[in-house]
Amino acid sequence: MTGAAKNSTRFAKFPTTLKGANKTGLGSSAALVTALTAALLTHYLPESSFDITTSEGKRTLHNLAQAAHCAAQGKVGSGFDIAAAVYGSCRYHRFSSSILKSIPEAGAPGFAPALTKLVAETEWDTKIEKEGVSMPPGVTLRMCDVDCGSQTVGMVKKVLQWRESNPTDSKKLWDELESRNVRLGAILSDGKTAEIRPAVADIRELIRAMGSQSDVPIEPPSQTELLDALTKVEGVYNGVVPGAGGYDAVALLMKDDEATEKRVRDFVAKWSEEKGEQVKLLDVRGEMEGVRKENTQEYDGWTH
Repeated sequence: MTGAAKNSTRFAKFPTTLKGANKTGLGSSAALVTALTAALLTHYLPESSFDITTSEGKRTLHNLAQAAHCAAQGKVGSGFDIAAAVYGSCRYHRFSSSILKSIPEAGAPGFAPALTKLVAETEWDTKIEKEGVSMPPGVTLRMCDVDCGSQTVGMVKKVLQWRESNPTDSKKLWDELESRNVRLGAILSDGKTAEIRPAVADIRELIRAMGSQSDVPIEPPSQTELLDALTKVEGVYNGVVPGAGGYDAVALLMKDDEATEKRVRDFVAKWSEEKGEQVKLLDVRGEMEGVRKENTQEYDGWTH
């Protein structure tokens, strides 16, 4: 994926086709499913039945998008990327997988009414919290594309197989990883920037341990080398391999200023030349906001 072209609207054009775009672990499939689902519901239903500005509308959208995304990916994954696409940055607890097992396969008899009931009437045990979720002033989340790609579904399935076959050890690791993730969230919310680097390092330590025990390259050595080097760039706090891990991309917590951005761009350009890899800082950054209605005038020149 290349950098965004400059244009008169805030809509960023990346001059590549979908087929030519690299997988980044950015949650793009979840964002696409969420946006398409929201667009279809908004188009076909009156505002009295569906309104994404309301909590009920977001709940409906979340449930339906989760069902669609899980079906497309073989019912694998945490669902966090769908929750983030709907609600924005949040603290998320996954719904029970049994919820989606109650509906027939798509196209099978009874599928439509079962799905409607599941989305509109069934009580999901998802927990989504927005309170206390924030970034320190002057800190942003940025992504670097690494010109490679991983099969997320296959990697996740292998990790889950390891988890099922090693319930005691995996639970201990999982619980400790959750604890360290919660700690990082509290550090960010409290604005304790000096504590970001060691907190992320502690998380990465467990991610590598999980990868080693499950024999899945969640943070492969080449990505460890890249992240460790990026962490030494002035203004970069630390980073992780996002999503299910692998060779797709790295996500960085860094200072939100032009000087730091330039240092990172210069670094990855030199790294790409020396290592024979293609690493590029993307013109996207993390946002706290989730789904929203857009003003069509923002897309003048893009639609026909």
